[in-house]
Parts: sequence; structure tokens; C-alpha cells
Amino acid sequence: MEFKEREFIPVLLGGDINTYSVARAFYEQYQVKSYVFGKYQTGPSFRSKITIYEGNQAIDTDDYFMKRINRFANEHKDKKILLIGCGDSYVALASRHKNELPANVIAPYIDFDLMDSLQQKERFYELCEKHGVAYPKTIVYKREMGLDFACDYPYPVILKPSNSIAYWEHPFETQKKIYKIKDRAELEKVIEEIYGAGYDDDLIIQDMIPGNDEYMRVLTSYSDRDGKVKMMCLGHVLLEEHTPHGLGNHAVIITEPNKELMGRVKNLLEDLHYVGFSNFDIKYDQRDNTYRFFEINTRQGRSNYYVTGSGFNVAKYFVEDYIYHNELPYEEATEEHLWMTVPKGVAYKHVKNPEYVAKMKKLVSEGKMVNPVFKKGDLGMNRFLRMVKTHLKQYKYFDTYYN
Repeated sequence: MEFKEREFIPVLLGGDINTYSVARAFYEQYQVKSYVFGKYQTGPSFRSKITIYEGNQAIDTDDYFMKRINRFANEHKDKKILLIGCGDSYVALASRHKNELPANVIAPYIDFDLMDSLQQKERFYELCEKHGVAYPKTIVYKREMGLDFACDYPYPVILKPSNSIAYWEHPFETQKKIYKIKDRAELEKVIEEIYGAGYDDDLIIQDMIPGNDEYMRVLTSYSDRDGKVKMMCLGHVLLEEHTPHGLGNHAVIITEPNKELMGRVKNLLEDLHYVGFSNFDIKYDQRDNTYRFFEINTRQGRSNYYVTGSGFNVAKYFVEDYIYHNELPYEEATEEHLWMTVPKGVAYKHVKNPEYVAKMKKLVSEGKMVNPVFKKGDLGMNRFLRMVKTHLKQYKYFDTYYN
């Protein structure tokens, strides 16, 4: 693999497939090596040829984060440092401290107050109301409501934290990313478990939109420094992970456009004067033919390589906007492309609609498919064996957790 010296260095915060996908985008567009600061010596970026990986469990704490980034910036005074979060807590760190960072460090994020408000799901739903963007029927549950409150939605219902960053700071044995609640007794039990673990923000109780994973969509957008949307890429999710901690993580996506849907979101983002990447989880509601939005992630999503694979390299937007200050044209993804992080056998078995299975097989045969972690030239033995082991475990995970 060949690398080039550039006037910038990408520093990626996190350790999962998000960091590797962004690092791969930086290498493919600019032939640069990315530094990755994660917690543990594991994951796709660890021992990759396109990254320099450093693990420290304190990287997501304010004090260590500031010390480490200051030291790195001082060691590379002649470079611009692009600081990119690859998880909610890391993006929050970069946004919260962006005005305290050294002059050569660029944190391409909105101000923390706006970011924090958008992370609260009830604030996001207020914006949806304003812009005619549909979302599921919702109860914002506050702890002071106790257990004597009305919930008139038919069971099962969805329960999830409004503040996901604070939620994961208080782990407990039965903790899940999202709960599918079967009855009132379970709803009350889980509420007590969540607050008993130390979480003290609101919870979201929602009407469950019918339909399996194949009704899901994901929308990724990029807004430039002036708050103008410059790229939108909509993906049709065919399969998600179903392990307790991975529930909702995308596993198979086919890119497909929807101009009306993207237009509404474009108006919402520009009204906010939002900057940087945004990522939306959406589900098609067959009951009334609407697309219902669940949340906004104030960053590129975990599955961001579906965007790069579709021809819209995510690294390009950071660099052209913040390093070279080039005017970006508005672009929408229109060509079908397949992204997957599970073996083809898992996808073909667990995607229910035969038309989608046929479409996946067609895209594979045409070479329009990518698994981001298996990059040609970056398959050293240790990393390759770890990635294959994780890959093959998906057979068992889906047989166990996905009905």
C-alpha cells in the first residue's frame, strides 16, 4: 500500500467499524494514514495498515481527551488535524471542547448546545413537527411521573433512552440499546431497572411500527460550513443486528433514492443551520404509507461506508470543505449499491423478501457490493483472522436472535 504526505492528518475517535470505514475513505481518496484513538486493542482499525491505532480506556474522558489531543497537535504543528468522532460520546467531546483546542485542530461540528438538544429525542421530534416529518406516536416519560401513567399504545411497544450518551454511562446486566416491551408489567420493570442503574434523564415510549428490518431506511447527509446541505444518500436497510447490545446496527443496506423524503430533511437541516454529517434512522409505516423518523445522529453513522461505496466518499467532504475550502456541489446518490457486514449466506437466509434476495445476488454478481472491513491490501494475518472470526459468528447470532 502506498501513502502520500498531505497537509492534514485525520484523527478518528472510537474503535468500531465506524473508525475503520472513515479511515478507509481517507486512504482511498487521499492515500493518507489515519490515527485512531480508541479504548481497547481490538476492532477493525487495530493492526490495520491504513491506521495508527492507540488504545486507552480514558480517551472518552474530558481531561485525558484534552491532554492527548493537545499533545498530538503539538507534535504535528506543521499539519492541520481533522478531529472526527465515530460515536456519540466522542462527537460530544469534540464539540464541547472545540473552542479550547489548539489552532491547528479542526473539529467540524455544530456547537455543543445545539448538538446536546438534538441528542434529546423529544427535541428532535419537535423539529419533525415543524417540518412535516413523520415520527412514531411517542410518550416522553419523565421519572417524576412514577408508574401511574397512561400508555394507550397496543403492545408490544418500544422503550429507549432519550439521552443515549448518559444511558450507556450507567451499565447494568440486562441493558439493551432498544427494548421491545411485551406488556405493562415488563414496561414498569424495565423502567425501574434503568433508573436503578443511575440513569436520570427521560425515556421514550413509542408505538411500534409494524414490519421487519426490510422496512427500515437510513439517510446520511453532509452540510457544509455555511449550513447548506451538499450530499444526501438514502439506504434501504434489509437486515439489522439483533444481539442485545447491537440491536438496530445495520447489517445489509442497498442504496436507493427518495427525493420527497430527502427534500423534507434538507429543509430541516438548513433551517437549523446544521453543519457536518447527520444520520437518520427511519422506518416505513405500511399502515399509512409514511416514513417515520426515529432519531438524528449528529455524525456519520456506523454504516457510513455504504455512502462511500455508493460513490460519495465521506472523507472528501471533510477535506474539501475544511482543508481546501472548496465549494461543494449538491449531490444525491441514485445508483444501487450493496453494503453488508455479514456473510452473504446470512443475508440470503434472513432477508425475507425474495425480490430483495434476488437484487442482492444481482449486485454481488455485478461487483456492486462491499464489506468495508475486508479491504484488499489490508489483510495482515492477525487482523484477517480476527475479522473472519467476527464475520462467521454472525451465523450463530442471527440464528439465535433473529426470527
